Amino acid sequence: MNVLDEILQTKRDEVARLHEPSTRDALREAASAALPARDFAGRLRRTDGRVAVVAEIKRRSPSKGVLAADLDPGATARSYERGGAAALSVLTDGPYFGGCADDLQEARAATELPVLRKDFTIDAAQLDEARAMGADAVLLIVRAFDDDGKLHDLHEHARALGLGVLVETHDGPEIERALAVGATVVGVNARDLTSFSENLDQVATLRTHVPTDVVAVAESAIRSVADVQRMAEAGFDAVLVGEALVTAADPETTLQSLTEIPGSAR
Repeated sequence: MNVLDEILQTKRDEVARLHEPSTRDALREAASAALPARDFAGRLRRTDGRVAVVAEIKRRSPSKGVLAADLDPGATARSYERGGAAALSVLTDGPYFGGCADDLQEARAATELPVLRKDFTIDAAQLDEARAMGADAVLLIVRAFDDDGKLHDLHEHARALGLGVLVETHDGPEIERALAVGATVVGVNARDLTSFSENLDQVATLRTHVPTDVVAVAESAIRSVADVQRMAEAGFDAVLVGEALVTAADPETTLQSLTEIPGSAR
């Protein structure tokens, strides 16, 4: 069993608990009562033509171990906002990334930025849960689904809840699958979730598979100004940066340097 399969099995166990009648009803009620979501997709195309940065809050990862054990989500979110982040991404997975709903809620309360719930979503109950905890957008990973019908239904349910959706891909066929379910924001991840190997070269070449009317986001393995510049030259609208920020001595200044990269004319 690879890492992704292991994580997905854990998620199936979590989903079973979310479907307990009292829990499911409470989530639906809280989701319907949530305040309007902030515009995630709209923030990923900057009006000044520069590449937008989605700044990530995470404590650890399966491949790198502990990154920021004592991380303060609110303070980190404020530093990201001052540094020019377009949006936030917050890991809420506990077993593998050390995150929780409180991390997302604290980060969102501390800023005016839209917040992506970064987790492994495989069921509609998790979308209700995301909306209930205050998320503005969610992640759907194409590789987590053998059934494109299920992927389509979750994408539609998320949109019905008012959530933005970042549909994550790793290769050309997955990009086609994302577009087929109506994705308007497509992420191309440099990290293979089965082996956790990284290939930023492949990400750059895959940009041409994403239509220009769809927001294209480069994810993972982006650690320097040069990496952001490369993704900008490839034509990406935005980049998602995590490890380089949570491990930086001065995240605000690091982020400022990344947000100064002009986008590519298209």
